[in-house]
Amino acid sequence: MSRRKKMFECGHHGYGQICHRCLQEEITDNPPQKQAIDRQQQSEKPSWRDSFTFDPIDLKSLPTHVILKARNIIDGLQERRDYREFRGKRLRHDRSVISIPVTRNYRLLCSDRDGLLEPKQVISHGDYNVCKPGS
Repeated sequence: MSRRKKMFECGHHGYGQICHRCLQEEITDNPPQKQAIDRQQQSEKPSWRDSFTFDPIDLKSLPTHVILKARNIIDGLQERRDYREFRGKRLRHDRSVISIPVTRNYRLLCSDRDGLLEPKQVISHGDYNVCKPGS
């Protein structure tokens, strides 16, 4: 089913709640407002970069949605939730290594140290298939 464009009060046609053409014109006509938006976007970037300092493993090279899911799983493991709640499994060749699917294409590898799970790395499913023996 196709969507229909609607006519905004300004006379432009488009989808959504507001007319983006008029919004863009307003931003270019009012540079202080544009500068405020730019400052807001710049202030968000350092906080995102700074958030990586609190991660127990390096997640910088991963896509954003994978980072958020991996952080959710790591937080759950630090709260002593069972790895099986996240559909994690022990590997057959090394029972101390636990593989937890983050998304369809990424896995979080953890090591079991006396009942405590220590995250080691998040790897793509292709790299995961290469690194585990017997596949």
